[in-house]
Amino acid sequence: MSIDAQSRPALGRGYRLQWEEVQKAHVLLYPEGMIKLNGSAGEILKRCDGVKTIGDITGDLESAFSAKNLSGDVIAFVKLAVEKNWVTVL
Repeated sequence: MSIDAQSRPALGRGYRLQWEEVQKAHVLLYPEGMIKLNGSAGEILKRCDGVKTIGDITGDLESAFSAKNLSGDVIAFVKLAVEKNWVTVL
């Protein structure tokens, strides 16, 4: 599967993203456990709603964090998340 700026990522079936105050981090919950995410991963995943494209997500992150050229990093993370079944691409 090709993943590019037009791909629309969504959380995989059985996964739920939430903020854990105790951990001060976003976590990805699934029936067998929990994955503590770093800040970048949490920011990307909370935007993966199946509606926004990777291009939309990248633009939002660049605006929110006054950053540039994040497209490669976002695509690389989404590819990793797809491999781990955290995310599906619509």
